[in-house]
Amino acid sequence: MENKNIPELFGSMVFGDDAMRARLPKDIYKALKKTMQRGTHLEIEVANVVANAMKDWAVEKGATHFSHWFQPMTGVTAEKHDSFISPCGDGKIIMEFSGKELVRGEPDASSFPSGGIRATFEARGYTVWDITSYAFIKDGTLCIPTAFCSYGGEALDKKTPLLRSMEILDKAARRILTLFGNTSVKRVLSTVGPEQEYFLVDLEAYKKRPDLMLTGRTLFGAKPSKGQELEDHYFGALTPRVSAFMKDLEEELWKLGILAKTKHNEVAPAQAELAPIFATANIACDHNQLTMETMKSIAYRHGLVCLLHEKPFAGVNGSGKHNNWSMSADTGANLLEPGETPFENAQFLLFLTAVIKAVDEYQDLLRVSVASAGNDHRLGANEAPPAIVSMFLGEELTGILEALEKGTDYQNSKNHKMEIGVTALPHFPKDTTDRNRTSPFAFTGNKFEFRMPGSNQSISDPNVVLNTAVAEILNGFADSLEKAESFNTALAQLIKNTYSAHKRIVFNGNNYADEWVAEAKSRGLSNLKTAPDAFGALTAPKSVVLFSKNGVFSEAEIHSRYEILTEIYLKTLHIEALTMLDIAKGSIIPSVITYSGELSQTAASKKACGAFDTSLETFLLKSVSDLSAKLLKNLTALENAVQKADKLSSTVTKASAYGTSVLSAMNALRETADSLEAITAKKHWALPSYAELLYGVL
Repeated sequence: MENKNIPELFGSMVFGDDAMRARLPKDIYKALKKTMQRGTHLEIEVANVVANAMKDWAVEKGATHFSHWFQPMTGVTAEKHDSFISPCGDGKIIMEFSGKELVRGEPDASSFPSGGIRATFEARGYTVWDITSYAFIKDGTLCIPTAFCSYGGEALDKKTPLLRSMEILDKAARRILTLFGNTSVKRVLSTVGPEQEYFLVDLEAYKKRPDLMLTGRTLFGAKPSKGQELEDHYFGALTPRVSAFMKDLEEELWKLGILAKTKHNEVAPAQAELAPIFATANIACDHNQLTMETMKSIAYRHGLVCLLHEKPFAGVNGSGKHNNWSMSADTGANLLEPGETPFENAQFLLFLTAVIKAVDEYQDLLRVSVASAGNDHRLGANEAPPAIVSMFLGEELTGILEALEKGTDYQNSKNHKMEIGVTALPHFPKDTTDRNRTSPFAFTGNKFEFRMPGSNQSISDPNVVLNTAVAEILNGFADSLEKAESFNTALAQLIKNTYSAHKRIVFNGNNYADEWVAEAKSRGLSNLKTAPDAFGALTAPKSVVLFSKNGVFSEAEIHSRYEILTEIYLKTLHIEALTMLDIAKGSIIPSVITYSGELSQTAASKKACGAFDTSLETFLLKSVSDLSAKLLKNLTALENAVQKADKLSSTVTKASAYGTSVLSAMNALRETADSLEAITAKKHWALPSYAELLYGVL
């Protein structure tokens, strides 16, 4: 990126504030900004002017098409491209883009997952411009971030619920701020900074691995002699090829206005991480989806493949997506910042205890928000948090809350009497305690780091749950405090009682320890170990009430998402099982037969030459023969398990069968195949090894 001016490069492919200010009449610009900031209605006259200016800007940048860019329930993005051309007679064309085309699109929604929310013959769907997220140019197309809904108005995407949840959190948080006398805040936004982990492998090696190509993870693979034991890859020097990829990636992301800030090698070989600066939740979600798309396309240019599966390789760490979440006012204030004055302290503690209560009461919803077939391989594997949801606050914050609960002095360098609204809490720096990397939900100074999401998923899901659950608790707090005779007295009691009732969710120890599993059970915390175990929490009466009451999901939308989650889980394992069978039959068995034949011929040749010591060949031949017989047995068992599961009547029962009997048969087949790989001559093994995949990018 030599000789390139990064400030000028940044956002150059985004129709952002600078472009709007430069190209729109002042009255139109003000009307659009009002809509963006306050959520007011956008008049069609304004939309027409904006659309024309946006089209002119895009054409100047080389764009020929426009697309409503949306996020259906597939978990990836979707786009339909329309050109700007319009006939004007005499075989000529003009470039046009109307306000109607900008604000609303009408794609065919028939093939997107709906979870039964509409009949199969009902195909209409609408994409609606998310005005708060700037349009951008990608691959010569003007992309307009949109929400996606059915003809009846039901959400068919991941953005609509996120926008709804942000709106209710805004209203609830401002109710609380008003009680503290803060009426200057006009809007509160949830903010997110998602750290993105990923793997890079060589493209040519990838093409020889059908499992990677079809499922995103290696279904077979013997453990290499070196994995991550030496811990020498973490923050290690970048190889030239990886460094070149990262430089190009950053440049493309910066053009799209994505605040890519940090890059480094991660723990596992071939693994890396990218972290952005915080943005509002919906923009952060858009940017993270764009980041994943861009990673894949840039990797291909460098002869690489970017793997975003949560666990592409057995035996080394998988990839997560740490969701750093907070709440910020339009004044710039972070509502999870402890502050220095008494009321700031009290306000912080109220928001903090609201989050504690929300996480405790809706721990199962947080778990289901990260549930997937891929993440099941990662959670609890001593590389990611366990399936038990808990919170880390650190010694100082926990000590403060304990002192408040007991009405005692807080003991640190000085005694501080905990009297909310009267005496300031001790001002403490952001890092008052060591970082707990085993915690699923850790307070890290002025935000919470939710470490359970998998690398491949949309961050919309966990943030919808967080926003909605915290808003629900804040509204309950406001209901109580608004009726109080003495605000300070009621506030102190509310903080004390809330922490006392929900402190079971706070755990500052080692979440990987076996002892924690038993302790969590004794505390009454749930341990939903697999995705099918967790899915039911979505349709539990408590969840239905939470979402429907707050207008984030209707009951029909909730049940549709349950159906979609279950179906995706089932289809994922079904594809993996069939891929395993294909590889075993088409690659592994032929490799083993060829090697066995070579061993037999070698032994026969030695005997023909008068050599009587064929013990090595005999030993290897017997080992290969025994394992081959076991392989055939395991293969047949997997085929039978798949056939039996496929005969079950409902998606739910099929998913359960795939998650138990089919997955167990898959693991058994893999174990045998990996043992065969370890003793088969490399020249005969058709699949690139783990060593080639993990260490092949130099």
